[in-house]
Amino acid sequence: MQKRPLVGVIACRREVEGHPAHMVTDKYLGALREYGLEPVILPVWRDGDAGAAGALLDRLDGLMLTGSYTNVLPSRYDAARAPENTRDDLDRDHAAMLWVPLALERRLPLLGICRGFQEFNVALGGTLHQAVQRVPGLMDHREPEGSKAQQYAPSHEIDIRPGGRLASLYGERQEGLKARVNSLHQQGIDRLAEGLFVEAVAPDGLVEAVSLPEAPGFTLAVQWHPEWEPRQHALYDAIFQGFARACQPQ
Repeated sequence: MQKRPLVGVIACRREVEGHPAHMVTDKYLGALREYGLEPVILPVWRDGDAGAAGALLDRLDGLMLTGSYTNVLPSRYDAARAPENTRDDLDRDHAAMLWVPLALERRLPLLGICRGFQEFNVALGGTLHQAVQRVPGLMDHREPEGSKAQQYAPSHEIDIRPGGRLASLYGERQEGLKARVNSLHQQGIDRLAEGLFVEAVAPDGLVEAVSLPEAPGFTLAVQWHPEWEPRQHALYDAIFQGFARACQPQ
């Protein structure tokens, strides 16, 4: 039997039944398995060090930074906390800020989603809007009320920039390089980290996807949630197919 590429999935630190836990919601793990990858949940601790983190990443074929209801601590990008920003995960912050540069050094395929997209920008020196809905000229990008199907339904269009990784994955499937994506986030990129390429923007100009052109391997982060029913959306499907190909041992 062919060995499946091993993809590390960052955990969130939560309390479950009164005990601290490291957890990942099933939709991320299920999407990876759907595309022939073997997910493994990576615990997060605030006292992790670069040596141990590097040794862990050396055993993986890819890394996924998932979405979460928590947010990157504002002090990570020298900002005061906004009133709307109420949920932290300091253990995950520490792990993500440690793992991103180490993954890039190792040319490890990296896919960031929602919080993972924001972590990627902050880890490389960028900043965030903590409440996009309060920024003049920007839309309210938070999820609507209703069922999960309603919350994860395509919400707005994005313009995919030519010449980037997203365009290369999706361009052959769709003329005009536009797509509709879901929207379930309160935060978003304010100052783009140096070296990042804007792969896609929302109608209000908010950055929706980024890559790092100088990284030799697959490096892509998106603000929406492509892990939700990816086979039903051509763009989501293209992202996971591209990530799966990149994770195959060379």
